[in-house]
Amino acid sequence: MDKFGEMTGVAAPLPMINVDTDMIIPKQFLKTIERTGLGKNLFDELRFDDDGNEIEEFVLNKPAYRNATILLAGENFGCGSSREHAPWALLDFGIRCVIAPSFADIFYNNCFKNGILPITLPQEEIDKLFDDAERGANATITVDLHAQEIRGPDGGVIAFEVDEFRKHCLVHGLDDIDLTMEKGHHIDSHEEKIKAARPWV
Repeated sequence: MDKFGEMTGVAAPLPMINVDTDMIIPKQFLKTIERTGLGKNLFDELRFDDDGNEIEEFVLNKPAYRNATILLAGENFGCGSSREHAPWALLDFGIRCVIAPSFADIFYNNCFKNGILPITLPQEEIDKLFDDAERGANATITVDLHAQEIRGPDGGVIAFEVDEFRKHCLVHGLDDIDLTMEKGHHIDSHEEKIKAARPWV
């Protein structure tokens, strides 16, 4: 998992509430167990018409936001089914941070496990960021996980909270497998003791 420290990028405004995981990555694209290749189908039914043509009005199809790395969203983002493909699709597209007033719990947890920083902020703070994001590629936002700050293009600073353990994992790029491997010597020692005590196992 890639480390997350400080990033500066374009924030795409998506002021929709209750964006569920089927909107993020529709069910027909869930056949793969690979974490890559899903970005092209992110928000597929919002980005493309029935003939596969881009819908110009959708934010990620606008030239200013095609390379967005931050997504600003509405309440209850990531609700619906628990598919882990949703954060995979966001990450494969290039989104490393999602900022919203609230998230569905499973999606929120899956973000941390896949290297995405989900930030919860009061609506009034989100509205300030939406104002910044409406300027497009000319206004970038910096997300500093170390300092737990979001810095706007005009110098404004918004503080955010994050669980210390989850912060540690993102900063050091540790997923569940990495955390287990950190205990490798303890696991090896335990297995040796088991072999000595119960050689028939």
